[in-house]
Amino acid sequence: MAGDLSLGVNIDHVATLRNARDARYPSPVFAAQVAEQAGADHITVHLREDRRHVGDEDVRLIKALLQTRMNLQMALNPALLDFVLGIAPQDVCLVPADGDQQSGSHGLDVRGNRAEVGEYIKKLNAAGVRTSVLLAPDFEQIRLAHALGAQAIELDTGRYAAALDRKARETEYARVKVAAEYAANLGLVISAGHGLNYHNAEPIAAIAQVSELNIGHAIIAHALIVGLPTAVREMKMLMIRARLTAKRELAEDDDN
Repeated sequence: MAGDLSLGVNIDHVATLRNARDARYPSPVFAAQVAEQAGADHITVHLREDRRHVGDEDVRLIKALLQTRMNLQMALNPALLDFVLGIAPQDVCLVPADGDQQSGSHGLDVRGNRAEVGEYIKKLNAAGVRTSVLLAPDFEQIRLAHALGAQAIELDTGRYAAALDRKARETEYARVKVAAEYAANLGLVISAGHGLNYHNAEPIAAIAQVSELNIGHAIIAHALIVGLPTAVREMKMLMIRARLTAKRELAEDDDN
């Protein structure tokens, strides 16, 4: 835990490598345990409708073996909902269905799916699951998710991560920052993720209202070179440094 900032490691791409050869290795279950032992505060998995990453048995085993908690991402799909309610992970994040993403924004359209999102949140909350929604940094979508009973949101950082020049990156960063502030004022728990890596995660980690980062591809890719424990520890250190630096700078501004 980096102060009030935690790291969720997404292990989907370990399953992608396994599935590329229809093999039994590398095991996403073992990877989840290794990441946890190296300092991950929770493990994120995206159970897709076509099961192209983790499968049902992966999810069952990871949930049973984790010492921390599971953050399970899922689309609005009745069959997925029945399975997830049976597993009862600590956290569920509702995300767009495969193929529903539009023009660089991977947030769920709560406004366009209001009744269905509300139904899923109600059922998950009733099962004791902390329910989140993946959202673009958009005030209306955040407000609607909160009104429907979401306890948390994940702000999509995809456009920030994909920005090719400084001005565009600063614009997208500002959108994430003000959205986090808005959501915090509503009492929501805020995580952030999508496209974050060792070069761009620090500014997001420095946002005081963000309490969790979910990072997968960058950590798994780096792990091919340095090993998974080192990759996890290096990301945690980066996050800690960014948060502590931001706190120190804020304290200095207050003193002045």
